[in-house]
Amino acid sequence: MREVEAVFREERGRLLAALVRRFGDLDLAEEVTSDAVEAALRHWPVEGVPPNPGAWLMTTARRKAVDRLRREQALATRLAVLWAEAERAAPEAPAGEDGGLPDERLRLFFTCAHPALPAEDRGALTLRCLAGLTTPEVARAYLVPAQTMAKRIVRAKKKIREARIPIRVPDPGELPERVPGVLQVIYSIFTEGYAASSGPRLQRLDLAEEAIRLARILRRLLPAEREVAGLLALLLLVHARRAARTGPGGEPMLLDEQDRGLWDRAMRDGPEAGLALLEELAGARLLRGYQPYLAARADLLHRLGRLPEAAAAYRSALEAAGSEPERALLRRRLAEAEGAAGEV
Repeated sequence: MREVEAVFREERGRLLAALVRRFGDLDLAEEVTSDAVEAALRHWPVEGVPPNPGAWLMTTARRKAVDRLRREQALATRLAVLWAEAERAAPEAPAGEDGGLPDERLRLFFTCAHPALPAEDRGALTLRCLAGLTTPEVARAYLVPAQTMAKRIVRAKKKIREARIPIRVPDPGELPERVPGVLQVIYSIFTEGYAASSGPRLQRLDLAEEAIRLARILRRLLPAEREVAGLLALLLLVHARRAARTGPGGEPMLLDEQDRGLWDRAMRDGPEAGLALLEELAGARLLRGYQPYLAARADLLHRLGRLPEAAAAYRSALEAAGSEPERALLRRRLAEAEGAAGEV
């Protein structure tokens, strides 16, 4: 059963986003996604989880969507067009890659962050539809009654449908006003994973890891956006303490109570990997006199035993340092590097 639940967590958002893109109707997509999950709960415990569960769910949901549209005589013309397009379309793309946007869910994220939607509706709709939070959970995240949140979500869906908001990647000129909304939603998903608003566990690691995965995709999509990089760095830093944040019985552990040996070390790949990443940025003009960059490079060189280079890098960082505490630290590290170099 845990295997089935894991599949649902992984596939639900992707399935919903793909169906919205195909049929252009968020309500229909939600209904047939739920129908497909119910069908899986009936079949999989007996027949076993299929080799490609995502494809199984997609095929089932598409069939159910077509059946629903067929039953709606008023939509007969629309059905004919949609079905013809579906027949002409190429087979479903493998999970994870789709043209310019690596994940269908981010396409829907940008749709839900459309400026035509009221600001208070954008995140709520995305949390409900894509993160899989219940309406009461979304309401708690926004500190409003569940009934108020339900109305917001219905209103947002109606606006997308009636305004014919396109399910697509924004043009480059549209990104600046859309990215902050997407970042807020990803952060909200992570927040619910970091400290669940309800349930038996303090953390919902599935949500936290989903937020990090989406932030990584967004970072690849928008490598020049510093806010995207900053959010990803923040999520990774906070998530590194996940194993130490709860005790044996699941109880919260305060920071000074945590076993720091359980923290996930950000330097797991060694200083070579870190230095390689910094060297990729070496040509950036803005970083030439940036003390944190210079100090980080000096530290990695020091750890690698490249002591003369480390000493030179510490001197550069010392020249760029502003506060006296920073300068004192760098002077100490410089002396250590020079002393170690003299012993070699």
